[in-house]
Amino acid sequence: MFYFALILVAIASRFMPHPPNVACLGAIGMFAGCYCSGRIAWLIPAAILLCSDTIGQCLGVPGLGFYSPVTMVCVYAAATLAVPVGRLISRTEGKGFKFAGSVAGGSLIASTLFFLVSNFGVWASAWYPSTGAGLANCYIAAIPFYGYTIAGDLFFSAIAFGGYAAVTAGQPARELARQAV
Repeated sequence: MFYFALILVAIASRFMPHPPNVACLGAIGMFAGCYCSGRIAWLIPAAILLCSDTIGQCLGVPGLGFYSPVTMVCVYAAATLAVPVGRLISRTEGKGFKFAGSVAGGSLIASTLFFLVSNFGVWASAWYPSTGAGLANCYIAAIPFYGYTIAGDLFFSAIAFGGYAAVTAGQPARELARQAV
C-alpha cells in the first residue's frame, strides 16, 4: 500500500503547475532506492513516468505524453538512475548529519545523472546535429533546466527523507518500510 501511495502522489504532482523540471521524481527514486527492497524500487520511478505519460497522452496535457522513443528511453533510464543513488544513501541511514549530507549529495548526483542521460537522449533523437558540437549545444541549452532539476530534487528530497525521519523518529526506518508492504 505504501508504494502505491508514493506512486499516486508523484503522478499527481506531475499534473500540478510547477516550473520546468521541478519535480519529485528524482527524490522519489532515491527514496525508493533507500527504503524499498528488490525490483520494486526500480519500478517506482518508471511506473510514475509511464502512468503520468499515458494519462497525459490521453488527456492531451502539454509536456506529458509520448514523444521520441529514443528520448523517452533515456528519460526513463535517467529517472531510474536515482535508485542506485538511494541504495548508496541507505548505507549512511540513521547517522544524523552524515545521512543528511548523503541525501543532499545524492540529490545532486541524481540531478546530474538525469541531466546527462536525458539530454543525451534529446541529442540522439536528432533534435541537434549528430556531432560533438551538436551534443555540446544540447547540453548548453539544457543548463537552465538542470538548475531547476537540482532545486526540485533538493527540495523534494528534504521533504521525503526529512518527513520520513520525523514520522519514524526512534524507530528503525528500514524495518518500517518493509512492514509497509
